[in-house]
Amino acid sequence: MKTVWLFLIALILVSCNGGQKIASVNGFAILPKPTSSESVATFAGGCFWAMQESMIQLKGVNTVISGYAGGISVDPTYEEVSGQNTGHAEAVQVYYNPAKISYEELVRAFFYAHDPTQLNRQGPDVGPEYRSVAFYRNPQELKTIASVRSGMEAKKYYKGDFVTELEPFKVFYPAESSHQNYYERNSWDPYIRSVSKPKVMHVRKEMPQLIKTDYLK
Repeated sequence: MKTVWLFLIALILVSCNGGQKIASVNGFAILPKPTSSESVATFAGGCFWAMQESMIQLKGVNTVISGYAGGISVDPTYEEVSGQNTGHAEAVQVYYNPAKISYEELVRAFFYAHDPTQLNRQGPDVGPEYRSVAFYRNPQELKTIASVRSGMEAKKYYKGDFVTELEPFKVFYPAESSHQNYYERNSWDPYIRSVSKPKVMHVRKEMPQLIKTDYLK
């Protein structure tokens, strides 16, 4: 578990992370409706604090919501997911413009933003809620995920074999407002500095041409 202070935000709107605004009600984020120019992708790869920041820094990505996916419980809370009885993993939902960034590029960023060879954990975070999952919405997305994964495995990008699960997307539940844009709001946090930041910076190193200018300052 992440031993850090969690701030309960009693605000209707959270605004940070390079201008990303996430509406909330009753302490939970509200999922935006995709615009006509947006597509949606969902990934789980360890703590959602790092994954959210890793994705929002990419050109063509408009909004990233932290939440829960892959389980059976309806409207789970952070405490319930951490209790490992919901089946859910910490995940992010990415709203992006496919004319500016491809699904394949998002998948690559996902694999760069965590270690897909670690089973049911990411570094100090241990448990099935931190497992690696790529949720696909159609056969083409499944094919893309499998292709990127097999390509990286063939090149031995990571030392071990990938354990990332490929699952059809079913439902995504947004997390509490206190978890939205957490990385940006809590850069001082020892966990963010020692665990999350290396993941975010790894994506920047591997995909420099796709990083928004504001995130390179």
